[in-house]
Amino acid sequence: MKQRVITGVIAAALFLPIVIFGGFPFIIVTYILATVGLFELLRMKRLRVVSPEGVISFVVLWLLLLPQQYESGLASFHVTKLGLLLLGAFLLLAYTVVTKNAFTFDEAGFILLSILYVGFGFYCFSEIRSIGLAYMVYALFIIWATDIGAYFIGRAFGKRKLWPEISPNKTVEGSIGGIICAVAVAVVYQWTTNLFHSIGFVLVMTIVLSIFGQLGDLVESAFKRHYGVKDSGNILPGHGGILDRFDSLLFILPILYFFISMAL
Repeated sequence: MKQRVITGVIAAALFLPIVIFGGFPFIIVTYILATVGLFELLRMKRLRVVSPEGVISFVVLWLLLLPQQYESGLASFHVTKLGLLLLGAFLLLAYTVVTKNAFTFDEAGFILLSILYVGFGFYCFSEIRSIGLAYMVYALFIIWATDIGAYFIGRAFGKRKLWPEISPNKTVEGSIGGIICAVAVAVVYQWTTNLFHSIGFVLVMTIVLSIFGQLGDLVESAFKRHYGVKDSGNILPGHGGILDRFDSLLFILPILYFFISMAL
């Protein structure tokens, strides 16, 4: 626990100023986090990072992460991100032939899904921060409130297991408690900031985000259980890897980005 607290304090001291400042430093940090996240997934699958498939994976990821403000560079070459993703898919599939199935179709599919999972989530991370710091703070508050509410209410009242095959400690009561706490925090945040156009919109959005945040946590647990690892990585002592800390954010940020686009 002591190591966990120390790591959390150091990470917050380094990360939060960059989140607040935003701009190009935040984009660089987003690239670093996404790169480490994809590395963790490839390592779970026991795929080589220094390899043709590894190079293709990271190049496609970095291009997908390109912020909207810089996408004009791609447009000048009449290239879209979807086109780049398809090109990456074709290259990976061609590589299965070159290696005579030493690199398999299943591994190519795993890489593409991993790129989408990590790339789209962290792309929205960067885009939401560029729209406004208040939206990023809202997302963090929802995740923290959901996690804290689920933990304490689950411990106090939890009886029915939510998904014992994946995460044996989570309960239905804790999950509902997390949603209730998230809604309470969102209402206070909306009241103090007037960030969104109506309280009804905030309530619906918060419930959806809280549910998907918990789902993101379960998906990461399912990954680790399937591949037989305790943590996605060890870059954060006491916390695990980048995916262990950003699993909920990677699920809710694309949905929040959709909601923000509707509201603006």
